[in-house]
Amino acid sequence: MSSSISMVGLGNAARAFAARALAGGNAVEIIGRDSAKAKDAAAELGGATVGTPGSAPAGDIVVVAVPYAGAAAVVKEYGDALRGKIIVDITNPVTPDQLGLMNHSVKHANFSLGITLLS
Repeated sequence: MSSSISMVGLGNAARAFAARALAGGNAVEIIGRDSAKAKDAAAELGGATVGTPGSAPAGDIVVVAVPYAGAAAVVKEYGDALRGKIIVDITNPVTPDQLGLMNHSVKHANFSLGITLLS
């Protein structure tokens, strides 16, 4: 059984996850703030489509693959459009310099949607 997956993010982890999902026969949508980079990523992956930032993700599964500190903002931005979808968080709580860990309170915000991010 194949799934439809929306990948929010354009980094190495997002591309690797998307490549494996495509190889497994899943439909993949790439969403990123930079439309040109999202189109490049989709073309590089072959078979992925490009979503529009801020529009409802098309996938039944939404993978959050953005820098750790931005994950809560992504969930808040998409709001009710995430209701009923499976959310997969592949962010890592490391500081941008890769030398330490981020403060977990940055990510585990209280959302009015009742969505809890598990990492």
